Amino acid sequence: MRFRSTLRSARQRALTRFPARRVAKLCLAGVALVLVVLIGSDRWIRMAHRKYEYSVDSAPPADVALVFGAEVNSDGSPSGYLAARLDLGRALLAAGKVKALLLTGDNSRPNYDEPTAMRAYLIAHGVPAAKIALDYAGFSTYESCVRAHDIFGVTSAIAVTQDFSLPRTVALCRAAGIDATGVGDATQPHTTIYRKNWLRDQLADTKAVYSMLFHPEPKFRGRHENSVRDAMAADPNG
Repeated sequence: MRFRSTLRSARQRALTRFPARRVAKLCLAGVALVLVVLIGSDRWIRMAHRKYEYSVDSAPPADVALVFGAEVNSDGSPSGYLAARLDLGRALLAAGKVKALLLTGDNSRPNYDEPTAMRAYLIAHGVPAAKIALDYAGFSTYESCVRAHDIFGVTSAIAVTQDFSLPRTVALCRAAGIDATGVGDATQPHTTIYRKNWLRDQLADTKAVYSMLFHPEPKFRGRHENSVRDAMAADPNG
């Protein structure tokens, strides 16, 4: 009985301190704050970094094309989204816009390897193996950008991804210390999958702003690598 009496007393005090109307106002204020953060992050990234977006033909030259990984099919072939990125990367290389390609993706599981699949696709489409460098620890866009700069020594790059991801990707690259522009793929059909990816990317802008402000440590850093430098210096006909 004493416990029930204490519980009723606690409920009464809580209702006195936090009446339903006040709780509703606090909830609405919380929702409004979340929306301001989400929308504000998205608008800032997209408005501030649109000026760095180019086509293959109009892109200013850079040292490397930084091609970001995406889903690989169960047979090891790149998904349509990833293949489109790779095609842009090889077009930039063929046009002389970049000296090498850095393929960055997820190889966190033994049976899943984005960079190797990306490399195989490019070689099958005529890109010299010597002009390709791989980053197997690109577990996120932010980590790919930080590792490109800190581990591979990239200071000048053209970021290659889908059009809806390009402002965020360029923003993260530039925050990591890379003088980055971007070329985005706009060929994907606007299906349900596209709309889901588009929405997820808008929400990811808030995480991107957090990463740019606080610079969290990548999951895996590793030692400095010379593979990008070697790929840039390699003779494509060698």
